[in-house]
Amino acid sequence: MSYEDKNLTCTDCSATFIFSADDQSYHAEKGYQNEPKRCPDCRSARRAGGGGGYGGGARELHPAVCAQCGKDTEVPFRPSGDRPVYCSDCFSKRPA
Repeated sequence: MSYEDKNLTCTDCSATFIFSADDQSYHAEKGYQNEPKRCPDCRSARRAGGGGGYGGGARELHPAVCAQCGKDTEVPFRPSGDRPVYCSDCFSKRPA
């Protein structure tokens, strides 16, 4: 199968980057189904711990008060005040 270079847009920084024919061939060899979503710079930063998700970098924590037990806690999101926030102990005891 022959491949042609493609211009893609990075989902993180919106920069345009080239998904080369060689890279497409490599992806096909490995059985990858999806095109890359991030430019090489953003992929490198994510691998180095600069991104969120399962990349393993440090998460920013925000202070909160548990709605169930009243204990001070920290959560990995900014509480908006419109929904209850629970400490890890109370959250793990909640039904699924």
